[in-house]
Amino acid sequence: MTSGAKAGNDQLSNPVGFETHDHANCINAAVAAAEVHCTRQGLRFTPVRRKALEILLQEHRALGAYEMLDRLRDAGFGSQPPVAYRALDFLVANGFAHKIERLNAFIACAHPGASHSPAFMICRLCDSVAEAHSAPARGALGEAARTAGFRIEGTMVEAVGLCPNCAQKAQA
Repeated sequence: MTSGAKAGNDQLSNPVGFETHDHANCINAAVAAAEVHCTRQGLRFTPVRRKALEILLQEHRALGAYEMLDRLRDAGFGSQPPVAYRALDFLVANGFAHKIERLNAFIACAHPGASHSPAFMICRLCDSVAEAHSAPARGALGEAARTAGFRIEGTMVEAVGLCPNCAQKAQA
């Protein structure tokens, strides 16, 4: 394994979402990566898709489609539900966002462009979400799949608990 590959794997193993970081840089880097990906793939990164990604990146919590629609409307992008759903569908289909089934909401991908199986840690009190990488093919699920002759193509793990801030408040 090259040092670059190892660094990439280390980056995937660290959860993204609960730690303090340069949030403006986080947003700018993710939008720039999306622009590069879309250009390389010949995809249209329209103003509404860009704004939807920026909105998802503003907070490390999942947003529902109607909250996204409200924010897009406030930014001047129409008020019909298909506006939000089409933008979100594009972001999910191209790996820039994920749908959190438990919350029926969407979150920006913390590792855009990386082939990974996301694991989400969802705070039950504040709904903040952190994304980490999971390796289901190596664990109990992978063993069960092999035993059944099933080939896993993708998974999404959603764990519910307390984020560091809420856990600290709960102990006080």
